[in-house]
Amino acid sequence: MKITKSKIIGLLALLVVVGVLAGAAVWQQSKPKPAAPVEATKVTGYLGGEKIGLFDDPQFAQLAAAQGLDVDYRKAGSLAMMDADRTGMDYLFPSSRAAVEYGKAKGVNAAKQDIVFNSPIVLYTHKAVVDGLVSGGLVSKDGETYHMDMAKAVDAMKNNKSWADVGYQAGYGQFRIDSTDPVQSNSGNEYAALVATVLNGGQPATVDSVNRDAATIKAIFAKSGWMETSSEDSFNQFLTLGVGSKPMMVGYESQILDLAVNQPSAFQQIKDDVVIVYPTPTVWSTHTLMALDDNGAKLLDVLKSPDVQKLAWERHGFRAANFAGTDSISRFGVPSAADQLTAVSELPNNDAMQAIIAALS
Repeated sequence: MKITKSKIIGLLALLVVVGVLAGAAVWQQSKPKPAAPVEATKVTGYLGGEKIGLFDDPQFAQLAAAQGLDVDYRKAGSLAMMDADRTGMDYLFPSSRAAVEYGKAKGVNAAKQDIVFNSPIVLYTHKAVVDGLVSGGLVSKDGETYHMDMAKAVDAMKNNKSWADVGYQAGYGQFRIDSTDPVQSNSGNEYAALVATVLNGGQPATVDSVNRDAATIKAIFAKSGWMETSSEDSFNQFLTLGVGSKPMMVGYESQILDLAVNQPSAFQQIKDDVVIVYPTPTVWSTHTLMALDDNGAKLLDVLKSPDVQKLAWERHGFRAANFAGTDSISRFGVPSAADQLTAVSELPNNDAMQAIIAALS
């Protein structure tokens, strides 16, 4: 049989194909087998409502998953979580060192703990209200930033001044600053500490001063009636019910910054009305993770990582634990937000904080 040139070319082509396929098979067999997928470790605990936006953020879930964690939570007030059933819980994430000390007094012992974020306690109000309070002398304006003179505010509440008395002519009833329940939630608890400190002449309240001023503190909080147990629920109610129901409330600076980033349409609706007012003085809320076991400690490491600290600031408005790596607050487009806080009071010691809780229970 005569072998033609075309047959030779075809045979060579076939041999090349066979060689390529054989080589590919050998190469595939020689490749290291991919590692078996690592099953994520489930981590769950109690979380203050103001941090839910971060924990629900898909980017946070990805960063945690990269470290082998699947993070879950139950919402609870910072003080309420210290009394809650901790069976199966890996962490507690209250919003202040005061809550941590309260927990310790209740027998809550953390295997490891550290401050993760900082956020100042602020007041939220409406443009019409703040303009009235500026005219009445309780609030001053520095550029686009507002500051509440807390000594004047507490004195006005102590003496049952009306909204009209302090400058807001359209206000109904007595001047008040609404907060969460100070016996269950951190923002209300820190506001109570601020009121007690102002009543003590600006010095951190003591057990003796709290006992002396207990009736006044209770009367100030009684003006608000029903109080929410979650700062996030309280903030949502403030936005929903409007100026007629909640003219002014206590919250965290991070709440409106989070809203501006993650709910831009909602923020645009309230941007020209809702303003931040910084109390003078204010207090820092130091969000502290209490790891109850090794899994909780792993979560603490994730939260303190540069990537999560950056995410928490840029998308949720939490200032970093060490104040590093955070650019200007102007990034959020909230006109009344302040970069720096110059008038800050220390919280009372744990004994005094316990006395405040007892007085309001």
